Amino acid sequence: MITFKKEMNTDEEIFNILNPVVEKWFRNKFRTFCLPQKYAVIDIHSRRNVLISAPTGSGKTLTAFLSILNELIDSSIKGILEKRIYCVYVSPLKALSTDISINLIEPLSEIEKVAGKELGIRVAVRTGDTETKERSAMLKNPPHILITTPESLAILLSSIKFVEHLKKVEWFICDEVHALAENKRGVHLSLSMERLGALSPHMTRIGLSATISPLKEVAEFLVGYENGNPRPCKIIDVQFIKEMDLRVVSPVKDLIGIEHALMHHQMYVLMDKLIQDHKTTLIFTNTRSATERVVHHLKEKFPKNYTENIGAHHGSLSKRLRLDIEERLRQGKLKVVVCSTSLELGIDIGYIDLVICLGSPKSVARALQRIGRSGHRLHEKTKGRIIVLDRDDLVECAVLLKDAIERKIDKIHIPTNCLDVLAQQIDGIAIQDKIHIDDLYKLIKQSYCYKGLSREDFQEVIDYLAGKYISLEDRNVYAKIWHDETTGMIGRRGKLGRVIYMTNIGTIPEEVRVAVKVGDQTVGYIEEPFLEKLRPGDIFALGGTVYEFKFSRGMVAQVRASANRPPTIPSWFSEMLPLSYDLALDIGKFRKLLGEKFCYNKSKEEILKFINEYLYVDQNAAESLYNYFYEQFNYAQIPSDTRIIIEHFTDEQGFKYIIFHSLFGRRVNDCLSRAVAFAIGRTEHKDVEIGINDNGFYVCTTRKVDVMKSFKLLKSKDLRKVMEMAIDKTEVLKRRFRHCATRSLMILRSYKGHTKRVGRQQVSSMILLNAVRRISQHFSILKEARREVLEDLMDIENTKNVIEGIEQKKIKVEEIHTSLPSPFALNLVTQGRTDIMKIEDRMEFLKRMHNNIIAKIGSKKGIKKEDLEEFNYHEEWEKAQEKVEAEKDEEKEKLRLQALNLKRVPRFAKEQIVEMIEGSTDIRQDFIDAIHKYKKEIEKTWPEEIKEFVFEKVGMISVKK
Repeated sequence: MITFKKEMNTDEEIFNILNPVVEKWFRNKFRTFCLPQKYAVIDIHSRRNVLISAPTGSGKTLTAFLSILNELIDSSIKGILEKRIYCVYVSPLKALSTDISINLIEPLSEIEKVAGKELGIRVAVRTGDTETKERSAMLKNPPHILITTPESLAILLSSIKFVEHLKKVEWFICDEVHALAENKRGVHLSLSMERLGALSPHMTRIGLSATISPLKEVAEFLVGYENGNPRPCKIIDVQFIKEMDLRVVSPVKDLIGIEHALMHHQMYVLMDKLIQDHKTTLIFTNTRSATERVVHHLKEKFPKNYTENIGAHHGSLSKRLRLDIEERLRQGKLKVVVCSTSLELGIDIGYIDLVICLGSPKSVARALQRIGRSGHRLHEKTKGRIIVLDRDDLVECAVLLKDAIERKIDKIHIPTNCLDVLAQQIDGIAIQDKIHIDDLYKLIKQSYCYKGLSREDFQEVIDYLAGKYISLEDRNVYAKIWHDETTGMIGRRGKLGRVIYMTNIGTIPEEVRVAVKVGDQTVGYIEEPFLEKLRPGDIFALGGTVYEFKFSRGMVAQVRASANRPPTIPSWFSEMLPLSYDLALDIGKFRKLLGEKFCYNKSKEEILKFINEYLYVDQNAAESLYNYFYEQFNYAQIPSDTRIIIEHFTDEQGFKYIIFHSLFGRRVNDCLSRAVAFAIGRTEHKDVEIGINDNGFYVCTTRKVDVMKSFKLLKSKDLRKVMEMAIDKTEVLKRRFRHCATRSLMILRSYKGHTKRVGRQQVSSMILLNAVRRISQHFSILKEARREVLEDLMDIENTKNVIEGIEQKKIKVEEIHTSLPSPFALNLVTQGRTDIMKIEDRMEFLKRMHNNIIAKIGSKKGIKKEDLEEFNYHEEWEKAQEKVEAEKDEEKEKLRLQALNLKRVPRFAKEQIVEMIEGSTDIRQDFIDAIHKYKKEIEKTWPEEIKEFVFEKVGMISVKK
């Protein structure tokens, strides 16, 4: 039974269970227990499963370890400490594992000083980086506390010798549960926990999590199921014990009518003031490119303030650079660090007293996790500022802040019944030992993620692993296990089975950049998640030029230069985080309440009073919100969580836009827009262009289509069937099938010491995809690829809820016609068109469109038509493109194309040369070394211009012929 613990224990009750040595150490160091410790220590001591949800820096880690250390020290002093693993600690980050090792060894050495002798308690880290010598030492002399990652734990569970040390584990700690539960690493770990639990039946499970919801489901994920019911668990919910100082701030009063240069300047002045007023600041952006940009501009605008005391931290940087930034932060040498998502998790980065979020964090939980990095210690205030730069962001962040202050956390999505992860784990179980098929099914069903697994799906995976589909052997997919249908026994197959499993384990897909080619000529690179979003005919900008996507093969996207059409997919699209569904609904509710005020003809003062009472915003923000909604109400209508507005608008070129104001987050809108486009394709036999964001989506076509007729055809009960057909031939399914095929060991990344490149994996997966379709459209791994796209990447369940709401008349659908996109539609419709523009031109473009909307509102109120500014929507885009073309440096463009098309040159080197062409002075050392090493070959084979350019940049002189 899952229960919330309401009563905390007293300090004396906890001191009573501690060994005198531990008690003395604790009293000297801390004097009193923190809140998580008062709730959890005694339960952990009593061997009860516990989930602790508390903010960063609230003492969660010591809470988990205190009872365990106490028992180990007590056993050591009494001379009964055995040579075995007592506790397994799993963290999603290798860096976090190292942190914990340090944070355990320090208290142990302090306790040894109090005891006056060595206690002999061993702590060891086992990850992919652990050297062979250390692994061998661990095997002979196992640590009492083993610190590891989900992948390394799965390897240990299938190892011949080490598995013996895992047979009497007493405690299992899962740290950063919130970061694991919502992806396939967590699904993988949930099965590893059941495997470990089967080896150590009396194991106590302890989960540590930052702000998360729903806690009951997360607790079930941690403890699993037994006989169809969740195992007992106590939830310690102390998520809001720290005092919070949160504010949404805008650098300017008017977010739409201001010149870009002024807004840009004011934003950096505001950031600099906030940074200078605090000791150490952490800035979160939502993209890696923005991270680098912020560092560059702060250095450029305030050279006296930022020299060696500023740094960038994101996933694209080398491990060495990231560790250097983390270490300098801990030492207090950095005034400010700018990062994307890489510092969200609880790595120890020392003292931070302010977190700035540049733009919306897109979910309440993520906002609290990010801002929780400040005031890392228990009694310090959490201080965060969210800087907004446009009106949609302002609405989003204002409601997000309200939810954060009022403790409304958006729910996470925990993937279930992932058949690719299941295949990998069944292979690991068979490698460890023979098992009966019924016992295996029972073991798997104990995992929260597989509690609903059907026997049919389970059998399909067994059949695939046992080599039942002989035709797959033609594609080098061989049986991994044997299954004796007479006895029901399952075991490993083949001498190389163990090695193949160990070298191909894991769930994180390999993703590389995709070459974009016009014929044989490379024109640039895009990220693979961006390619996933493309459909044939989609237009996107790359290096200042607009291209139309045709098709992809392997890691090459074939395009054609697009004749005078604006982009349909913005270049930053794949980097942006999606808005959570729960937060989207709350924004919709706010829209509804504010819309009602306008409908009832409330005065401006009354509406401003409501905004100030409902939200936690300053006067500037309240004024901006009022103006935004005033314009939407007077020009069109205000959509909400119970009212979808479908807006029809035709531009000067005759492109008909049908805009769905469906504020349900990008994951729902991705699903809904594809379903609508598919329905139009089936009923009207026309392909349409689609564009999406968090606030809605549009369908665009040159010919008249009856969108409402197609939209009404969508039924909640048939949605999955429609969506499975809609994604069948898409890039996203092709890519996700490769990920699933790799996880399920259909495609081997590594075999007999050879590593298969991602490009080769993709080619293999395309051949395999056709092969499994011939076997069955419901082949287990193809079925899983569809499930992943629809449930994990998109949000088919909540899309179904939206359609059910329409069917039950809880959500109204209304149509309107406008001559220009309404204020709420402006960002959505122009996101592609403005992608190619410089940011100042983009701001000017939006400002002029906005002014025209204001003028049209004015005309409704009696302003003469001749006083309106004429504004040609398409003409403005064409002017912007002409400007981009005119500003292109032909010499630079020639060098760029030469660099991208160099033969037998690694991709990192080509990208480094392109960065140098674009003005970067930050040159990688391994690139410089390679240029020196291959100088003679370069002089013979490279084009003259690019060779001279590179040699000059790295300080070399080429040999003139």
